[in-house]
Amino acid sequence: MPTKQFSAPHNPLKGSRRDIEEARVVLDTPQTRSPAYRLAFDDPEFLCRPETRPIRLQLELLKPEMMLQEAGIVSTTVLFGGARIAEPGKDPWAAKNDVQRASLKASSKYYTEARKFAQLASEASKKTDFTEYVVVTGGGPGVMEAGSRGALDVGAPNIALNIVLPHEQAPNEYVTPEFSFNFHYFAIRKMHFLMRASSVAVFPGGFGTLDEFFETLTLIQTGRMDRVPVLLFGKNFWERVINLEALAEEGTISPDDTDLFTVVDSAEEGWGVVSKFYGLED
Repeated sequence: MPTKQFSAPHNPLKGSRRDIEEARVVLDTPQTRSPAYRLAFDDPEFLCRPETRPIRLQLELLKPEMMLQEAGIVSTTVLFGGARIAEPGKDPWAAKNDVQRASLKASSKYYTEARKFAQLASEASKKTDFTEYVVVTGGGPGVMEAGSRGALDVGAPNIALNIVLPHEQAPNEYVTPEFSFNFHYFAIRKMHFLMRASSVAVFPGGFGTLDEFFETLTLIQTGRMDRVPVLLFGKNFWERVINLEALAEEGTISPDDTDLFTVVDSAEEGWGVVSKFYGLED
């Protein structure tokens, strides 16, 4: 388990909390039962109105940001990848037919590599007292679980940015509880993935993984995000799924835009790219 405690400083808003408690224990009358009587910041129905969406967006941005700042976390190692990729030896829960089952079983190697990559990142993080290179995932199963598990393997904390979905939304058991965040808005969740990213590792996945990969490339390409190592794990997978060279040939991206990412096949190879970029080699 992590040797460092990551609790927020004791700085309660005593007045606000006291008022909430007192507002709830007043006499039970038609007036006090009315929604109008609730304190605005303690009124879920009011806060969930369409008109208060900007407030909810701001709160989802502020809450994790403040907690990570208080914990002293400066940079992160981001792992993107499929929720449906199972641990080696386990039957793929998401397979819909024999073809998918065979493919997902073969893809379990990426679970192993994601776990190893998270271990390597977390060993580097340990040298910074867990302020740099902290592993962050989407918090769910598959590659996300492997990343959280790899960090825990070496006694390092990890961050999970979960999101409320019909499926796959529960945090995996390896997430550091103090950093187990939950989101309603995809946009704010995406911001938190990349605000502290020192590297981005993209493992095989579906629509969500592709979305995260292309958004990362777009932000770097347009200069809205600093250049960081972007790793594509699984040469055979990515060569079959996307052809970015074709975009360069068509002229819809610059010829050197394909240099914004590096294709690798192993955790050691991937972390070697990151180590070289930041001068971390021993």
